[in-house]
Amino acid sequence: EKITKVKIDEETCIGCGACNAYSPEAFGFDPVKGKAFVNEGAENTDPEKIKAAAEACPVQAISIE
Repeated sequence: EKITKVKIDEETCIGCGACNAYSPEAFGFDPVKGKAFVNEGAENTDPEKIKAAAEACPVQAISIE
């Protein structure tokens, strides 16, 4: 099924990098903030990888719609 929106809760994110390891096309990392971010066009990348990244997040900071 198609993903329409991917969000990371910056307050919750601990910057572990798991999301970027699972789906580098969808997630980037801001070394200044020490937080992950959602790349432009992330919803157009492989939905299975995005789901895997969300499941891998140790603090459940990723939400998918």
